[in-house]
Amino acid sequence: MKPETARAPVALDLLDTAVIRLDAEGRIIELNTAAEQCIGAGRETARKQTPAELVDIPTELIAALESMSGSERGRHLQELQMPGGYYDCTIQAVGDGSLLLELHDLRWERHRMKLQQRELQSGLMNLLSRNLGHEIRNPLGGIRGAAQMLARELESDLELPDLATLARLVMRESDRIEELIARFGQPTMDPTEVDFYPVLTEVIELVTAEFGDQVSIQRDFDPSLPPLHCDAAAIRQILHNLMRNACQAQASKLLLRTRIEHDPTLLHGTHSALRVDVEDDGAGVPESLRPLLFLPMVTGRRDGTGLGLALAQQMAAMHGGSLTYEPVNQEDQSRGSRFSLFLPLNGSRRTAENSDG
Repeated sequence: MKPETARAPVALDLLDTAVIRLDAEGRIIELNTAAEQCIGAGRETARKQTPAELVDIPTELIAALESMSGSERGRHLQELQMPGGYYDCTIQAVGDGSLLLELHDLRWERHRMKLQQRELQSGLMNLLSRNLGHEIRNPLGGIRGAAQMLARELESDLELPDLATLARLVMRESDRIEELIARFGQPTMDPTEVDFYPVLTEVIELVTAEFGDQVSIQRDFDPSLPPLHCDAAAIRQILHNLMRNACQAQASKLLLRTRIEHDPTLLHGTHSALRVDVEDDGAGVPESLRPLLFLPMVTGRRDGTGLGLALAQQMAAMHGGSLTYEPVNQEDQSRGSRFSLFLPLNGSRRTAENSDG
């Protein structure tokens, strides 16, 4: 029995789940490494203390522990804001009067859900690309053929030169649509070493030229940002799309914020990432659209195509990055949006090159 007792703490320390055991008096008698991160305290500090005596333990967890009766099988609390992040907590009564807490870090669950959504989005984009090619190319070929015939007829008519020009315009636009269909769902990448801020400045100038005094653009930049290995045109397109969306949502203020973040759950284990927030005070995203926001053909605007955010997410993923959304104000979610673009810093060159094929 002694060898197993000695091995038990080692086994618990290998778990990603935070495990805490309380004695019959409600004091901590055992916890693993994940629990130390969860409660923001080392085991030597936490032992013999009650959760209420620790810093920043949520009141709903303390209340649940204090009201837990010996006859209860257990309780489940969702999305507790612990010092180490957000956790789901299961409380179980043990036969000797002690309590066992299991706290599951929601960062990993949310990361898994993001990966699933990205796979779904990629599949839908490929399906949509194939359907667009089949459903649009055939009538598009007929339109171009008719325009070509008209152009030939009208070119010989000296009284209708303008109509011949319009027919050639239809032909050119048909060719452009054909090219877009061929590229849709399969954007190409040309990664190079890029100074990020000139790219962002170009986007600001474009948005300012289009929307003028409608929106005030504020900057909150991290000056220590290193060069990125990325496709400058793709990053420019992502940011332009996000800023135009904010302006079209009747935003009067637009905040651009850059930060370097260190979190292995952000980008497939990449520890360092550039985070670019595009935050506005415009009309927020309807709650019904939020789970589907980055899927193709999903839009809240009558004149929207539903492709901008899907393509932006796809281009971010090809860089090894991601694009996320959250309301600015959690209490009033009807106003304001925050879109966050994450791009890898550590190993960004390798990620971009692998994405390029």
